[in-house]
Amino acid sequence: MDISAGILSGFQTVLNPINFLFCFIGVFIGTLVGVLPGIGPVGAMSILLPTTYGFSPVSSIIMLAGIFYGAMYGGSTTSILVNIPGEAASVVTCLDGYQMARKGRAGPALGISALGSFIGGTFSVIGLMFLVFPLAKAALSFGAPEYFALIVLSMTVVTYLASGSFIKALIMVLFGLILGTVGIDSTSGVARFTFGCVPLLDGIGLVPMAMGLFGISEVLMNLEIMLERTIFETKIRNLLPNLQDWKKSIGPIIRGSFMGFFLGILPGPSPVISSFLSYSIEKRISKDPTSFGKGAIEGVAGPETANNAATGGSFVPLLALGIPPNISMGILLGALMIHNVIPGPLLISQRPEIFWGIIVSMYIGNIMLVLLNLPLIGIWVQVLKIPYRLLMPLILLCCLIGAYSINNNIADVIIMNIFGVVGYALRKFDYEMAPLILAYILGPMLEAHFRTSLIMSDGNLSIFMERPISCVTLVISIILLLSTGFSYYRKMKGKVIT
Repeated sequence: MDISAGILSGFQTVLNPINFLFCFIGVFIGTLVGVLPGIGPVGAMSILLPTTYGFSPVSSIIMLAGIFYGAMYGGSTTSILVNIPGEAASVVTCLDGYQMARKGRAGPALGISALGSFIGGTFSVIGLMFLVFPLAKAALSFGAPEYFALIVLSMTVVTYLASGSFIKALIMVLFGLILGTVGIDSTSGVARFTFGCVPLLDGIGLVPMAMGLFGISEVLMNLEIMLERTIFETKIRNLLPNLQDWKKSIGPIIRGSFMGFFLGILPGPSPVISSFLSYSIEKRISKDPTSFGKGAIEGVAGPETANNAATGGSFVPLLALGIPPNISMGILLGALMIHNVIPGPLLISQRPEIFWGIIVSMYIGNIMLVLLNLPLIGIWVQVLKIPYRLLMPLILLCCLIGAYSINNNIADVIIMNIFGVVGYALRKFDYEMAPLILAYILGPMLEAHFRTSLIMSDGNLSIFMERPISCVTLVISIILLLSTGFSYYRKMKGKVIT
């Protein structure tokens, strides 16, 4: 199927009333999640995973994907009007967006944010469409050793880019790998780490685990935080930026589109990294760097474009290789596996309706998001006034109903609550969830490819070094681990000396 035929097929899939509705629901919830500081796109995707069981894989993935990239749009609203980022990728937007609002320019700030996001998102979808084919074609020549090495690299980079302690990130990876082994071993049929508990024979479910770590723990964290949200009272007018605003913003938007897309392909929290890097570059090359932090529109246009472009780039390794580069894509991978869909190089040929449906839904979803974020800005301002004492019990109720509805089993509710308490404790001690979830999802794949590789080589570990791609990939992983470990050692040694 060529690209033009694929796009036509994708439009036929997405314009189906049910799929179109799910696309709208996804981007609407994504915008809502972005506007309301707290739960975040990963938490929302985790909570809504159970609702996808009764629907087709296409509808489910379209909705979950819409939540992911929709949250990037909504996050800018709180950053500009409240000076509180709706999610991590919008942190840098607070610096200039809120200052623009204080100067009576909230309208142009929101306008350039939405339009820049639309341009970045559209560019990333086009890039995804053209880049995923050669990458998937190359991946067809990969064997078990290459996939094992790529998964190792993916988890290594996530550890390397962790915002907190390297040791803590490494512990989370190991914890996730252990959790991934719970249940009956697919090769030997032996029960592992079940401790005689029958519900654990099938392993720990991704849905109750994710809902606990992100949904329940978020509710518990917010119970002890008294967050005051003071909306800057100003008339929001002139949402469309003027010619002078466009002259200042067009360069940052173009640079942010390219930068965000290619950073999105790499493992790690790409939307966050791309937005901060875009802001740094724009400030460095600006003729008036002192204006940044005081209401420079370039400081809004560049980062907002970059973080939305990164969302499209994140789909490239997931769809082409079947390897999620970040935690949101890990949740999407779990959703695909729940529906017996295996992402990777064969997805395009075996399930073209899903591949092209995702691509075209992102085109249509970006248009929906512009319509949701500009004309309806007054509604989102009112949503910001919802108190947490009403919001958090509703989230908790959704989690409880969702966990039970998976298998109509109280054991899933217990597992979710256990991981809710575990997630709360881990957050209190500054442990990150991303390495844990990615290791849990990728762990069984890592083990399967490792075993297959040893079968191919009669138990000889040298197979990983004899094949060029796996050798280079593993060497890069080792260098990253050693460099991070060495930096951590020097830092700790310096603290001991002082």
